[in-house]
Amino acid sequence: MNAVTSTSSPPSDVDVVLPCLNEAEALPWVLAHVPAGWRALVVDNGSTDGSADLARGLGATVVREERRGFGAACHAGLLAATADVVCFCDCDASLDPAQLIPFVREVRAGGADLVLGRRRPQTRGAWPAHARAGNLALSRLLRRRTGLRLHDLGPLRAARRERLLDLALTDRRSGYPLQMVVRAADAGWHITEHDVPYLPRTGASKVTGTWRGTWQAVRDMNKVLNEPPVVRT
Repeated sequence: MNAVTSTSSPPSDVDVVLPCLNEAEALPWVLAHVPAGWRALVVDNGSTDGSADLARGLGATVVREERRGFGAACHAGLLAATADVVCFCDCDASLDPAQLIPFVREVRAGGADLVLGRRRPQTRGAWPAHARAGNLALSRLLRRRTGLRLHDLGPLRAARRERLLDLALTDRRSGYPLQMVVRAADAGWHITEHDVPYLPRTGASKVTGTWRGTWQAVRDMNKVLNEPPVVRT
């Protein structure tokens, strides 16, 4: 089913995609940290806690994506975006959207095609051991597949909208962020990585909060790594 957009703020030259599933507790903090003049695209992925209404009331543009999955929510936001530069950020208050400002500057200046945030935990509980282990394993697999020496495959990132659409991303689950990086690397993009503070998330993680969730995410991403390079004509 196609995503449905409810617009409550005007278009801007930067859109921030915020995939959201029951994040009412975190939304006020996250939206308050979206840089002035940027548009927050909160993609409601089936919330039952009033997240969509809260986000709309706080001035965000709300996109409804009924197909469950992190990738489904992210891609719905990308399709709804109209800005030249599109950013992605989790909606759980673990990452500050304001950290994206230098990312956008780098993309606009031509210093990079895709800028990623390397998460640096600010407390012991911010990043569980099983999630770190899964991320480390995937980083090594990514290096073997693409040659990229990245340390993290985190959700904080920025790139130009049209170029992201040209990647023709197909994953609609946990593999979406990785597929973006793999296809960008295959397309010859210049990809950079910068440290960003990583805070304890508000509420329970839908993906990496448990060993089972982490394992499922690793399986999704391993599937992406095994895809053959996309042939571009």
